Amino acid sequence: MLEDEDGNFHFKNLSVSPVQSEEEALNLLFRGDTNRAIASTQLNQNSTRSHCIFCIMIEKRCVSEDTVVRSKLNIVDLAGSERVSRSNSAGTTLEEAKYINSSLFFLEMVIVALHERETKGKKDVHIPYRNSMMTSVLRDSLGGNCKTVMIATISPEAQHTDESISTCHFAQRVALVRNKATVNEQIEPELVIKRLKAEVRRLRDEVAFLSKNEDDSSHDGEDGESALPSRHKEELESAIRRYVADRDE
Repeated sequence: MLEDEDGNFHFKNLSVSPVQSEEEALNLLFRGDTNRAIASTQLNQNSTRSHCIFCIMIEKRCVSEDTVVRSKLNIVDLAGSERVSRSNSAGTTLEEAKYINSSLFFLEMVIVALHERETKGKKDVHIPYRNSMMTSVLRDSLGGNCKTVMIATISPEAQHTDESISTCHFAQRVALVRNKATVNEQIEPELVIKRLKAEVRRLRDEVAFLSKNEDDSSHDGEDGESALPSRHKEELESAIRRYVADRDE
């Protein structure tokens, strides 16, 4: 994982695919879901051994405007925490359980720090986003310009009561985080340049048209009476009337 100067993260072997329809986006989601590692434990026959994050980036552009509205939707499926003493995991499954539990612990640390910063009004509270790859990726979905919704799934069986209570506590902490989301509207420099070039082109056409009309008017003034001022026209008409009246007499 690499972070550039703008704060964006880049991952090895991770691709970004443009889509034009909902069907294309769902196909990518299903493809990513099939790549998740699944193993069998004593608690779950189809236990997911990794988290899944599906990012959707949307842009809204209007023809007559220079602004672009950008939105980002992170759909996250967290692998459930696992008590190794009850799942009896071993080998690769045990290592996966350690990574899952540690990443969930770091995520909870971030949520607690965000809640502490909000309730106590301490702007200098350190938010440990960099403790794990998942919290680094979800930085703008936790404490940024965002709205966060969590759906917690629990088991109704009595033997899983401890895990269900722990999940509810985690969801309660997430609900305590409050963010003020605003529309992410930005001015696109390329659109501004394109609009200004079109305006310059239009002004040049107008100047050329006016210059041509002035040339035509000057030629008309040399050959006819269109260039005479109105005062001269009135004097000329008056002289013609007098001349005609004298001849009639």
